[in-house]
Amino acid sequence: MKALNAIRMGGVDILPIVEGGKGVAVTDGVTCGNWAASGGVGTFSAVNADSYDAEGRPIPQVYHGRTRRDRHEELVDFAIKGGIAQAQQAHEINGGQGRIHANILWEMGGAERVITGVLEGARGLINGLTCGAGMPYRLSDIAMKFGVHYYPIVSSARAFSALWKRAYHKASNLLGGVVYEDPWLAGGHNGLSNGEDPARPEDPFPRVLALRKQMRAFGLDDTPIIMAGGVWWLEEWEDWIDNPELGPIAFQFGTRPLLTQESPIGNSWKQKLLTLKRGDVFLNRFSPTGFYSSAVNNGFIQELRGRSERQVAYTTEVVGEHTAEFGVGPRKRIVYLTKPDLMRVRQWLAQGFTEALRTPDTTLIFVTPEKAGQIYQDQVDCMGCLSQCRFSNWSQEAPDYSNGKKADPRSFCIQKTLQTIGHEAEGETSAEDNLMFSGHNGFRFALDPFYSNGFIPTVKQLFERITTGR
Repeated sequence: MKALNAIRMGGVDILPIVEGGKGVAVTDGVTCGNWAASGGVGTFSAVNADSYDAEGRPIPQVYHGRTRRDRHEELVDFAIKGGIAQAQQAHEINGGQGRIHANILWEMGGAERVITGVLEGARGLINGLTCGAGMPYRLSDIAMKFGVHYYPIVSSARAFSALWKRAYHKASNLLGGVVYEDPWLAGGHNGLSNGEDPARPEDPFPRVLALRKQMRAFGLDDTPIIMAGGVWWLEEWEDWIDNPELGPIAFQFGTRPLLTQESPIGNSWKQKLLTLKRGDVFLNRFSPTGFYSSAVNNGFIQELRGRSERQVAYTTEVVGEHTAEFGVGPRKRIVYLTKPDLMRVRQWLAQGFTEALRTPDTTLIFVTPEKAGQIYQDQVDCMGCLSQCRFSNWSQEAPDYSNGKKADPRSFCIQKTLQTIGHEAEGETSAEDNLMFSGHNGFRFALDPFYSNGFIPTVKQLFERITTGR
């Protein structure tokens, strides 16, 4: 394989190997610091990160506010303290090597307040900001205020062009790189546009080449592009290295660092990764963000699939074929279904799915009484972890903190499930019952000889293995 040489990124020469910044409690200061100490770019998640008590134990994020707005303020406070703690932890470990980046989601609740508070409380400890999940126009303004480099996450040349023209051209000197996150390969939330088919993956090379051409038109010939999604063995990407068409390229690893000794995820998640098969990770539309996301098809996802499959349209008066009466709720308020749908509903009722929940799309879904109670409680407990949430109908910008729509029971509380799986206690099997993000190459853990006999490397061992290209 070609030699993997350092490139200029964020004002320094560095090996072009980047740790991807996974969300809540998954990419922390320990993994980030060790990745940076190995000579690459370590990334910790500043999305509701953990903070610690005097004994070094994570402080549970328990909410006491009576209103969603009150709980939202608690969440912002948790997030700022947690981000500062992770930056300090990474700085203590990296020994002045590599770079430390903080990753945020623009669509998370209070994103600008959180990252501003983290940067104020961890001055000099953070070298760069990566940010995706939305169009983060204000990212460059935040970077200028604190003198750090910024790395927008995009999935197309068109998205970067919009960001550049509206805001980033004013802070070109601090643009450390552009992360191309492939929407068909990367784990977590993905940037598929309305014109792109989730079932028809596109080759990333032409898309990244189009991004480079757009960047060159803006005078960004030497600004690195960070390829994120689907990177496993670098020898498979040899044609990308030192390719004059593409210019400087770095490679981001998001899924592989999950399976390290330093990774904070629980044992059931790690063991699940070792058993994945091709096709176990797929794109879905269940996220309360409204974005597509890539997750493992476990019991959690299958339950969400079941909700949507047990779904029928209804009308509030007789319209066309909607003539069959059906009573909804404790008061059995009459709505109208088609006769074939009523027959399907009766089958679901017989199976125990006796609770009919209304959706914003004038449909009903059918769940068990226990699941209905959980859904209602999760909606009531909302703490505004997203800027807008279709599951709870929260909106941080609206005067009444509502997006004006009915809460959608086909989705879920993402804060609850990510906190649960990220803080798995010994002996739990939360990887089956909670949202488990993964890149689409997760099945390669079971095929890669590096992980034979269930071997779990340290971050340093993984980093060294990656540099061999194999």
